[in-house]
Amino acid sequence: MQKIRQSKIKGAEIITAKRVQIELEAKSIRYYRHGWQSWSLATWSDLTPLPRQKPEIFYPLQLDVEYAYEKNLHGSWLGAVEFEDGQILLLGALATDAHVFQAHDQLNGQSEAEALEWFVMLGDEDQVFSEYVRQLKSRFGHVEKNHAPRVWCSWYSLYTMIDEEILFKTFDALGDLPFEVLQVDDGWQKKIGDWEANQKFPAGMSALAAKIKSTGRTAGLWLAPLIATKSSQLFRNHKDWFLKDEQGRFVSAGFNWGEQLFALDTTHPDVRSWLVALIQQVRRWGFDYFKLDFLYAGALKGKRHKDMPRESAYRECLKLLYEAMGEDAFFLTCGTPILPALGVCDAIRIGPDVSHEWENYRNETLLYNPTTPGTRNAVRTVVHRLWLKDLAHIDPDVEYFESKENSLEESHKLQLQDLALICNFKATSDLPQWMTSDEREQVRNFLLAEPTVRRLDRYLYQVDDRIVDFSSAVALPEEPKGIAKLWGAFLGWLGDFPSVLRVFKWLDDGKLRKRRAKL
Repeated sequence: MQKIRQSKIKGAEIITAKRVQIELEAKSIRYYRHGWQSWSLATWSDLTPLPRQKPEIFYPLQLDVEYAYEKNLHGSWLGAVEFEDGQILLLGALATDAHVFQAHDQLNGQSEAEALEWFVMLGDEDQVFSEYVRQLKSRFGHVEKNHAPRVWCSWYSLYTMIDEEILFKTFDALGDLPFEVLQVDDGWQKKIGDWEANQKFPAGMSALAAKIKSTGRTAGLWLAPLIATKSSQLFRNHKDWFLKDEQGRFVSAGFNWGEQLFALDTTHPDVRSWLVALIQQVRRWGFDYFKLDFLYAGALKGKRHKDMPRESAYRECLKLLYEAMGEDAFFLTCGTPILPALGVCDAIRIGPDVSHEWENYRNETLLYNPTTPGTRNAVRTVVHRLWLKDLAHIDPDVEYFESKENSLEESHKLQLQDLALICNFKATSDLPQWMTSDEREQVRNFLLAEPTVRRLDRYLYQVDDRIVDFSSAVALPEEPKGIAKLWGAFLGWLGDFPSVLRVFKWLDDGKLRKRRAKL
């Protein structure tokens, strides 16, 4: 173990060690915790440990399950403490498979694999994060071959209730709005794991891509290639392809679509061949923009065909996928562990899903879950990850404009739009069929906007001549107390039963069918 006293840190230092321990001599007042993957919480918080989010069945798909029960303040790859004088001490790994903890008067870094390089710096916030970014870029690389395109995505208006007819009508109705990519999201496939067109797309995926291209735009497609549901043919026919634990049990990749999810072992030669063939098939269909989702599954802990650190195995898989796509494709990673994706994709989703709600009392307060879909959850984590902008295109998720099927206040929509302008990654899912003429022009102006952006403070930005303040959105929910705490504990317990989650899915699907029927 390498031990350092805070007073001995002069400027930026690089230390090679498996474990690093920094003794904090000044009083710290805040800790920067960096979540593992796209949807995991990133925030500055006080030194009080956060309540454990619920329900636990979602842990594999919302946070790094290996540290789900850690009691100390902690985060993936990096951690920072803020002192009373405003100075920031940052400890960050310059490699994958690392974690940082604050325990009382110590800041500790720990490698899950071999000794690695650690970056340590004390100084102003802008200084330390900028220098950390520079060091990361020199080691992970930086993809610059593609600009971030303007995207229309089917998910946040139609969710899984897409079909050939409604998408064709929507593509036509978008008219001359300056989107560069029309991206088809979840709902086209037979099963998660069985990546073929279902009965809702009788003309097939090539016809869908051709329709998009006929509008003069790039065809985009969503897939989740590193997971499969229990009912999929992929899982039934190739159980030896999936990750198992030391006891020989399948590693859980979480619960979604009303089913248990399992993770592919991306080091297995047959899995690697299957992944390459899948990506190449999608290219042959005519899709050139890839949104690959639920990618955390490639970095879950388990016994692999090739014995190697879990995040290193995941990064190797991303390289394989990126190469299979070809030079002219665009690769957006979602649900991805952040650092392992640097330099091996074009863009990274850096927050949880947005929503037609600003916040959900059940999920965010009673269950204390900041990773669930919600606009405030998304804004909070994205704002705390804007320092990543010089390392990759950063995707804050979609923006909203229409009001017909949306309950967000205009101020909340504007916050999302401003965040997208700051990230320089613009996307929406609004259906043109629901837009007023004014809303349509708002979309056009937003997509064409090229504002000058300047960071003024941690949560304060200048966008052209406007001051944008995110401080009202970043506070964490109050921990529930009394009856609310008991009710939250009961809901968390209930939510760990798959049968209960299937009932909620049935109810949600009913709402989506009603929404779809309005078109």
